[in-house]
Amino acid sequence: MTSIHDALGRLWGANDGDRMLERDGHWTSWGSVRSLTERIDRELTVAGCQTGGRVAVVLSNRLESVAALIAIFRGGRTLVTISPLQPPDRLSDDLAASAAPFVLAPAALWSDEVFNRAVADLGATGWRLDDGELDLQVRGTTEAVSGDPAVAIEMLTSGTTGAPKRIPLTRTQLEASLASALRHNDRPDVRTKPPLTGTVGLVTLPIVHIGGLWSLLQSLVASRPIAMLDRFTLQGWHRAVKQYRPAVAGLPPAAMRSVLDSDIPREDLASIRAINAGTSPVDPALVDAFFERYGIPILVVYGATEFSGAVAGWTVSDFHARWGDKKGSVGRAFPGVRLQIVGEDGAVLGVNERGRLQVATLQAGRAGGWVTTSDLAHLDADGFLYIDGRADDVIVRGGFKVSPETVVRALRAHPAVADAAVAPMPDQRLGQIPVAAVELMPGAATDGEALREHCRTTLTPYEVPARIFVVDALPRGAALKVDRRRLIAMLEDLEVPAETLATPT
Repeated sequence: MTSIHDALGRLWGANDGDRMLERDGHWTSWGSVRSLTERIDRELTVAGCQTGGRVAVVLSNRLESVAALIAIFRGGRTLVTISPLQPPDRLSDDLAASAAPFVLAPAALWSDEVFNRAVADLGATGWRLDDGELDLQVRGTTEAVSGDPAVAIEMLTSGTTGAPKRIPLTRTQLEASLASALRHNDRPDVRTKPPLTGTVGLVTLPIVHIGGLWSLLQSLVASRPIAMLDRFTLQGWHRAVKQYRPAVAGLPPAAMRSVLDSDIPREDLASIRAINAGTSPVDPALVDAFFERYGIPILVVYGATEFSGAVAGWTVSDFHARWGDKKGSVGRAFPGVRLQIVGEDGAVLGVNERGRLQVATLQAGRAGGWVTTSDLAHLDADGFLYIDGRADDVIVRGGFKVSPETVVRALRAHPAVADAAVAPMPDQRLGQIPVAAVELMPGAATDGEALREHCRTTLTPYEVPARIFVVDALPRGAALKVDRRRLIAMLEDLEVPAETLATPT
């Protein structure tokens, strides 16, 4: 594909009156987006932000963030993402840790004393970016500031399993990711339709995380008009799909369950040829139920922020031909991606042998060399990848290793369970024990002891959770993945009696 810089440049061939971005049922024209984009670029230039200059943006699903992203990418600068989903104090700490010399933020934050102090301590130049307007709030350094022109974005990982890490992603990595996905799905590298015509692209996840950002970039480089949700709601997603009739949509597993539990009729989703799912593991039973009700394949993909998106996944043709005998797989490697499994000694393992997953791709940088992930996995003889859990999630119970994902799969197999999560809890005698929380299907009823009896039929005794709590809702982040840190806090708040947990069953 062409460079992101050139692909975004195609937007300037659109008419100012063309619809560009829809949010909450209201369309903003390309002329309005272009005007704000160009003003952001001019202001950054005047302030001394040169090529590679780092610009922190409180990045939310709104017009102003889209304009900022286009301006920064087109200007050869680096976008430093700041999540608006954090409490103000944590957001301010994150901004301070970023050390960015330029800041774009909404009006509400400029009214916060802690945020203003963080900007002042950085010596940064900052603007209020709100209501389609850009206003200088504080002038910092007057010296010209440059940086690494290769880095397009510094993005935080989701932080669902630990403290978020800021990952630098280069333009080359992003372009490799976008091109690989196009080839994987047999789509042309270059879109020949006039800009801002054709099918509307849907952005349903927060663009401050890789899944939402990737959806936005896909639509921007294809010069599609975009419908963006502030956050996923069943009503908002249903409205957008029914109105704009997309061929492909994206949903995390929790959102799929919401659709399945709703009264959305099959005909309202008739335009959708496939749904991509890659934010968290997907229960094969959920895929089967969705396909049975709506006739829509769920294309599970595997990726990470570090890979600039997905590196493996299903295609529609693979789904129809192979899902029946490959359930549970996350698909095959994307074009340009190599996968292998290694043991604890680093030796490459054979077919169906479980070990650490390694990935080699330009999407991960490092000149395409091997990157060792935290995921335990195996590859079958046909190249289908299966994720067996995370090496850093393993619970060691009295010397026995328990994979939380294995326990989650067992719990999800119970007809009353909609979703489940498992976390380690400290135990004086055994070191750690697995404790689970589950959400039930609408109208279903069961209890923790019944679920433990169910687990005993498929798990080894040491894998059976010491206790299982039925909860109203599992704690989830913005991308609807279970937040492990909040899950542990929830289980601690439930005050599990120590004597209940002491002995494996």
